[in-house]
Amino acid sequence: MHQEEDPGICQLADAPTPAGRVPLSVKVAPPERPLERARALLFDVKLKTNAVLIREPEAHRIRPLGVEQVQISVYSHRPEVHDGVTKLPGSLKKTLRAIAFLKSQGLKVTIANVLMRPNLLDASGVQRLAADMGVGYTLDPTITPMMNGDTSLLSMRAPRDVLLKVFRDPALVGDVDEFCAVPPPVGDEVLDDLPCSAGHTACYISPYADVYPCVQFPLPSGNLRRQKFIDIWKNSPQLNEVRSITARDLPTCSSCSHVATCTHCPGLAFMEGSMRGPSTADCEKSFVRTGIPSANMLAKASAPSRRPSFPGLVQIRMATT
Repeated sequence: MHQEEDPGICQLADAPTPAGRVPLSVKVAPPERPLERARALLFDVKLKTNAVLIREPEAHRIRPLGVEQVQISVYSHRPEVHDGVTKLPGSLKKTLRAIAFLKSQGLKVTIANVLMRPNLLDASGVQRLAADMGVGYTLDPTITPMMNGDTSLLSMRAPRDVLLKVFRDPALVGDVDEFCAVPPPVGDEVLDDLPCSAGHTACYISPYADVYPCVQFPLPSGNLRRQKFIDIWKNSPQLNEVRSITARDLPTCSSCSHVATCTHCPGLAFMEGSMRGPSTADCEKSFVRTGIPSANMLAKASAPSRRPSFPGLVQIRMATT
């Protein structure tokens, strides 16, 4: 069955755009009818893809829709490294061909480079590749567990010494002094702020029509085969719980000096046990960036026997059909 023909998916088109809110960003599967219907409702649509299957016909369909951005994963400028990560021989060549064609069609293209052990030395090369192609570039050292809770991928995370070099490279982070600055004092304005846009201005719809607060936040919040999107968006207990949380409600992070500048991800925290808890990956990045331990790191150091270095993940709750 073709996913784009599923009436449970396409009924998204019957949902009115949420009034009085920042335009909603929906990350969707490859460009099919849901994308076209979402754009007809003025949804802000971003595509995340490896672009291997995007050829001229697909690119011609995307162009008139006004897609905000096409973010394409490139793991290395070296074919042997990129293809080794994707497990698909020739994938770098196909991806670069798609990037060039999408760019020629006037689409805003960004190369997304995930820093991990197989490509530790390749960030600068991929950045130069993006510059040569005239497209944007982002580097992210965040390696996340799989949606089913499998943590084997975490062994791919870049070690601390490599992160330190990356965070001190002006070609990658810009103004190093500003990027690595000591965090400012924490006031009420920071504590009353939202820790993340997940569930507020963005959500993720899986190929199986499950709705999540974010692609990195595996909390099933509804399913488009059983409910209208607008009903899920407005009434989902899970989404409403996510929206109720401010930085002040985070037991550990609210007392942390990094709370104003941390890239705290409630989705990663959720996979570690609680959406209100800390994310160890974000704690590590804040520490490497500034040299100041997070509140979570200090708590672990004072009670080393209470928790392992990376806690076991909670069982991911999957939506039922």
